[in-house]
Amino acid sequence: MKITVVGGGRMGLPLACMFGKHGASVTVSDINQALVNSIHTGVCPYEEPGLPELMDDLHKAGRLSATTNTRKASSESDVIVVIVPAHLTSDRDINFSILQMASEEIGKGLQPGTLVVYETTVAVGGTRRCLIPCLEQNSGLKAGVDFHVAYSPERVKANHVLARLETTPKVVGGLDAASCAKAVAFYGQYLGAPVDDVGTIEAAEMAKLLGMLYRDVNIALANEFAAFCEVSGVDFERVRQAANTDGEANLLMPGIGVGGHCVPVYPYFLTRESRRLGLPQRISEAAREINDYQPARQLERVEARWKSLKGEKVHIMGLGFRPGVKVDIFSPTYALRDELQRSGARVTLEDPYYSNEELRDAGFEPGSADRARVVVLSTAHKEFADPDFAAWRKAGVEVVLDGRNFWNQHEAEAAGVLYFGIGRSSRVERIPPQTAAMVNPTYNR
Repeated sequence: MKITVVGGGRMGLPLACMFGKHGASVTVSDINQALVNSIHTGVCPYEEPGLPELMDDLHKAGRLSATTNTRKASSESDVIVVIVPAHLTSDRDINFSILQMASEEIGKGLQPGTLVVYETTVAVGGTRRCLIPCLEQNSGLKAGVDFHVAYSPERVKANHVLARLETTPKVVGGLDAASCAKAVAFYGQYLGAPVDDVGTIEAAEMAKLLGMLYRDVNIALANEFAAFCEVSGVDFERVRQAANTDGEANLLMPGIGVGGHCVPVYPYFLTRESRRLGLPQRISEAAREINDYQPARQLERVEARWKSLKGEKVHIMGLGFRPGVKVDIFSPTYALRDELQRSGARVTLEDPYYSNEELRDAGFEPGSADRARVVVLSTAHKEFADPDFAAWRKAGVEVVLDGRNFWNQHEAEAAGVLYFGIGRSSRVERIPPQTAAMVNPTYNR
């Protein structure tokens, strides 16, 4: 089996290697020449557990290659898997441009009998409406007659990709019954994970989006509950655990913001399409608003209970969007920086996974908690556990905003540091319940 994976990113390259592990001959096609060169030499370009070793094995076995010529690679393939990005437009709608450009190049080399599978998350109906026509127009072939098309969403995450590729059920839907059957057989043989045949392309597209919106809505629900607990003197984490013991609830953890490739982006793919159809997804839209507002809301708490941040040094800890990962796309840290700068604060940042040069390239001033008046934890890296609050206090730190409930509140307060946690009351927030509505921030802006 000859497979071309179009898109050698953090998800595409491990997927290609997994196909190779199961016996296929795989070519990764990408417009990034440096990435192609890295794959050619067997050097892993990403920090992903197990990937360097697997790449080395496949390189030695001659089953992994790379190219920038998608047209040629497509012409020599039995199966083409597309996993290039779909970003947001300026008005937060899905941008198909990269997918369409890739599809045009695939179409120019597409041969009869080939199976094309899209793994990029798209709006429901996007594959049929926006991508299949590109294949047909550039190949002169007819989908469902001359070649097969299926959709199977990527459902893994950085730092766990290889393990989850072999265990997470692979949702598959096809343009027609023949395309679906071909895709089911392909993934069953060359991926190893259980395959869940949902029938149509649209059903497979929807399956991915529903999972993302479910998570976004439930994080927003946790953030709303946490906001109430902050002004009512209740520890949300403790009651969250208690509420989850009856088997009826599964409350998630709140936080200072939601980051990553998926949750901050994919809900818009459904909510924008729903509005076009006249069926607005009101809960999902509210959830996005709530989660996007978290960084600003938490900083407002600090200013409301401490003082203005104007002119103060505020030190942020963590750029990665989740612990132990050097990926910062849509990290809440960017929103924190922007809000702090609007407040007139001076912002510094540290992250053990990034060099000072990389932090500067991302638009931050590298620094430490030394001489900062406020410290904000954005990412719960293990390297940030158990800070010396007493030393911080002596160095001038007056306030900590624990955006991940990672630190010990009692230790911070014992050292004389004003502590704010998500869903945790600081000592200045324990106010009578009847006045909570007067000070609780609103999202209706």
